[in-house]
Amino acid sequence: MSVNPGSAGVFQVPSADPAVAECATLSCEVSAVATEPGAITAVVLVGLVAFLAFAYVRDATEACRSERSRVLAERDAFESFADRVSSLEPAPAESTTTAFDGPVAGMHTVDSARGDVTLRRVLAAYRDTVMSLPHYEREYDETLPESLAAELGPDTATALASDRTLSTGAQSALVRRSRQAADARSALADAIGTELDELGVAESDLTGVDRRRRRLVEHLDGIDRDPTDAAIDVWQRLDDLERECDTLAVDRQATLDDPPLRPDAAIGAEGDRAFYEYLYGPIEGPNHPVLSQIADLGDRIRSDKDRVANRLAQGR
Repeated sequence: MSVNPGSAGVFQVPSADPAVAECATLSCEVSAVATEPGAITAVVLVGLVAFLAFAYVRDATEACRSERSRVLAERDAFESFADRVSSLEPAPAESTTTAFDGPVAGMHTVDSARGDVTLRRVLAAYRDTVMSLPHYEREYDETLPESLAAELGPDTATALASDRTLSTGAQSALVRRSRQAADARSALADAIGTELDELGVAESDLTGVDRRRRRLVEHLDGIDRDPTDAAIDVWQRLDDLERECDTLAVDRQATLDDPPLRPDAAIGAEGDRAFYEYLYGPIEGPNHPVLSQIADLGDRIRSDKDRVANRLAQGR
């Protein structure tokens, strides 16, 4: 699943098979159209360039919204599972012998447990809630024992298989760990929500800079006589916009260095930016969409500055 219930700061980065990756993002699709030979006129191409201005950020926003929706669905599934387990009548204490926090053993025996109707209800409840999520098989492809071990601890499957029933202690632990799993999803959803807010601010800031850039260029293009003074003023203002992009990049770097959620070292993620790798690693496009978008806008500003400088050099 996306997170480990042991900590609200733990998550798994979904794997992606590059051999079957498809062009499914805004930037990818429109880029394909823009490079199709003879598909569009120069005028339409200009429109596409404008449309692509913030495609990286928009793709990132879409990815975050989709992931947040999946995480919230997982949270609800674990809450439902906890509710169903808590409503069961556990087996008498004398009928169970294995501690819930016992040693790890083979987990494949869980599916063949037939000793108690209550235990079968526990397994059915897990299948009907967590494992029935629409994205579960596609993204995780885990068996029931594997999922129980990954989400609720490896001793969970061991204890259930060994006891072949549901003791009071096992019931309590299952409910507690399931609610921890739900809480972890809530924390992750909140962190993704924070990133969505950051993306919204970034797009607004970049839109403002790009709007001023376009107005400056249009203003200069509209001057026919003695444009030297105007060109110098436009170049200076473009230089200010380039500096503003530099500031936006520094601010984004600071955000990346202080993520809203930090992973647990147990999943093998390294560095403070593992949260962003989790979000953007599986999607088409750059791993740091905001920085890439700022760099793209900075390149456009520098191109405009070069054009203005050439105009000044030619005296027109």
